[in-house]
Amino acid sequence: MKKTLAYFLYTLLLGAIVCACSDDLDINQVYTFDLVCMPVQKKIVQGETAEIRCQLVKEGNYDQAKFFIRMFQTDGKGELRMDDGTVFLPNDLYPLDRTTFRLYYTSHSTDQQVIDVYIEDNFGQVVQKNFSWQNDSGDSEEQEDE
Repeated sequence: MKKTLAYFLYTLLLGAIVCACSDDLDINQVYTFDLVCMPVQKKIVQGETAEIRCQLVKEGNYDQAKFFIRMFQTDGKGELRMDDGTVFLPNDLYPLDRTTFRLYYTSHSTDQQVIDVYIEDNFGQVVQKNFSWQNDSGDSEEQEDE
């Protein structure tokens, strides 16, 4: 009786071990990410350049992940360039090879200006950031009480 019970328990234990093992490896290639930026000035004068300090924050790290940047200007007229001198053309995709970088926006108009910056990875995930500036005429009109 004891021998039969021991065989039964060994068989049950062996079955549990076989069922618990899996040959499927859990390899995660796609990690969420976000673009974190320092606060940006709200007013800009035509010809002035505003600095946008950015950092790409990733949930995990996968060596094969590639990131790209693109911009689109919805209002106003200006130029966006990367700290390495690359001038962005609207809706063109540029490789992003580092996680900390600076963008420089130069105003070319006296209207309100709005740009959208998109960061994409090679898995199809997209993060969008919106930046807007009001025209600052530079005049500080002070009205005096008479």
